[in-house]
Amino acid sequence: MPLVNEGLGNSAYLVDLADGRALAVDASLDLRALRVAAERRGLTVAYAADTHLHADFLTGALQLAASDGATVLAAAAGNREFPHRELADGDEIDLGGLTLRALATPGHTHEHIAFEVLDGRRVLGVFTGGSLLVGSAARTDLVSPERTEELARAQYRSLQRLAMLDDDVAVWPTHGAGSFCSAPPGTERMSTIGTERATNTLLRSENEDAFVKQLLDSLGSFPPYFMRLGEINRRGPALVRGDALPPVTVAEFARLQAAGVVVVDVRPVPDFAAGHVPDSVSIPLRPVFATWLGWLIDIDQPVVIVRNADQDPAEILWQTRNIGYDQITGELDGGMAAWASAGRPTASIPLVSPAALGDTQVLDVRQDSEFLSGHVPGARHIELGAVSSRVTGLPAQPIVVMCGHFERAMGAASLLARAGRTDVAVFRGGPQDWAAATGNSLEKGT
Repeated sequence: MPLVNEGLGNSAYLVDLADGRALAVDASLDLRALRVAAERRGLTVAYAADTHLHADFLTGALQLAASDGATVLAAAAGNREFPHRELADGDEIDLGGLTLRALATPGHTHEHIAFEVLDGRRVLGVFTGGSLLVGSAARTDLVSPERTEELARAQYRSLQRLAMLDDDVAVWPTHGAGSFCSAPPGTERMSTIGTERATNTLLRSENEDAFVKQLLDSLGSFPPYFMRLGEINRRGPALVRGDALPPVTVAEFARLQAAGVVVVDVRPVPDFAAGHVPDSVSIPLRPVFATWLGWLIDIDQPVVIVRNADQDPAEILWQTRNIGYDQITGELDGGMAAWASAGRPTASIPLVSPAALGDTQVLDVRQDSEFLSGHVPGARHIELGAVSSRVTGLPAQPIVVMCGHFERAMGAASLLARAGRTDVAVFRGGPQDWAAATGNSLEKGT
């Protein structure tokens, strides 16, 4: 069964081996959903297989080895520095009724392997990890910039190899809709070899050179922490436990902020807009919280959290642990109510409607592909992840920040406010809302 992490855009898998044991494939460090699924079925995880050295999350395989006694299965070519069963192309694992067979499929990473699941001699499905995805393939620029084309060519050969499997073989990829590892991003989670052979444009490329061009042309930006998690996964992430945020008094909170600790406010956008700790960064708690935390805040930068009482501290911690972010010092005890009661200063950023745009400069902070598909005429475009580095190039006139809804826009506005801009507002909605309200058309392209 697939266990989808909507924030990362990934699927882990739990396979019932019909004898009280289970196989986990590409499980992240946040094992909460997997544990619930296993407990409901009375399963103990006997095997934890990783298709590759993940760049977008820390592996949960070591955690499963420690808690369930699972045997870790991974490619010998990965040179992992922790106990695991090293697999090379063609190696098979007897799962007791089913067989797991490793297929060398380099491309997304140099050591990538896929796992075929066999019932006797029949291949039921293949865990393709970051090789063949639904309608696409995973990007090849996460190992090192110098190896991007080399790995793209390896990805071509790996996909061609997988395409030789029978039509009815199920395709179970790790990366899917919303994953920054997918290039281009897909929308579905699972497929079959026959469907992919018929519909996947990368599989239908005229030749290797055409495949490489199509793949490389589709690459967008990705969070900077992607370049360090692979090595942590090679060494083996530390085991973790507990899910409580230490409370920090108002006075200590203010002292930490003055010392350079970054305040991250995870409350919903309207709450942040109405009042927040000055110079705090808005990153609302939602499935993609950790991705934007890791994109906007340096991975080694200590952080203190502001949240509402109904927001789960465990969700904050597990999301951040998943990306190797362990610099959260604590949370504001009593939240904004305690801060205001202590007479501390607050700041606000207005939410505005289409009528308020006027002569302001619209700053669209969506990803490149989103902006190109349609934006407010005359809008300036800077992806949210690049806003901090380009503040000085923005015009002196008032700015209204826009994204698809308003979460990313408020994140950008809070960064601009930290940089000293006092003339910033956030559009309540996205370009489609502006077009519907004004009756005007969106521009496409640059």
